Amino acid sequence: MIRKKEFVIEKFLQLSAIITILTTIGIVLVLTIEAFKFFTEVSIIDFFTKTDWTPLFSKKQYGILPLLSGTLLTSFIAILIALPIGLVIAIYLSEYAPRRVRNFVKPALELLAAVPTVVYGFFALMVVTPFLQTIIPGMSGFNSLSAGFVMGIMIIPIVSSLSEDALNAVPMSLREASYGMGSTKLQTARRVVVPAASSGIVVSVILAISRAVGETMIVAIAAGQQPRLTINPLVPVETLTTYIVQVSLGDVAHNSVEYRTIFAAGITLFMFTFALNTVSHWLKNKYRERYE
Repeated sequence: MIRKKEFVIEKFLQLSAIITILTTIGIVLVLTIEAFKFFTEVSIIDFFTKTDWTPLFSKKQYGILPLLSGTLLTSFIAILIALPIGLVIAIYLSEYAPRRVRNFVKPALELLAAVPTVVYGFFALMVVTPFLQTIIPGMSGFNSLSAGFVMGIMIIPIVSSLSEDALNAVPMSLREASYGMGSTKLQTARRVVVPAASSGIVVSVILAISRAVGETMIVAIAAGQQPRLTINPLVPVETLTTYIVQVSLGDVAHNSVEYRTIFAAGITLFMFTFALNTVSHWLKNKYRERYE
């Protein structure tokens, strides 16, 4: 009877794994096939080198660089916010906080991940943007700074939680050796523990970047929908995900070149996030081998 139960559980787990793999393959196939149809009508060289993106205008241009710049700009701002705050929280929870405080603070932080992103988007538009406009009067009502700032708040739990796990994985013997040489707790954390956990911290940052790159609702609400190649965080921009949402609303005819742009943008986004996840997986394995 026990063997039958184990057999059923084993087959269920195998089926779950197969479904996951087939789903991923299906997504890649759909994106690849539709993107291939798009690139038979639009030059792939122009797609990745042109600086104008106006597929929904009368004068159509298919340069993806404005969408890429908007995506990278908002993600960069988000990491500038999330990395120092998340890392400080991780160091505090790992090295300083009592167990009771740690057991309360960490779940409380992870509640940020449970807040719907549309709520973050309206918070960025209705609270953060007006506040920043009092400091920077020339800021537009839609801008990448507010969107990136709130995205940074959203991904803090990713950075803090994964970084804390990496810090906790550092052998206690390294800390004890540092204390034995007369180092303070702060010196030990800064010069011993954080460098030893650097690979795990980098993994958390890469995963946070991947999450920020794929964010949709915050940038759709707060960043605007004006594709432009710029590094100015005070003006409206458009990201890859925002454009996909814009076209998917149903105003564009199916099977048209304009409609297929979402698959070209989608496969670009997929390749970018896939590369980030691959790098994080490689770093994670390298980090494990170091302490095995």
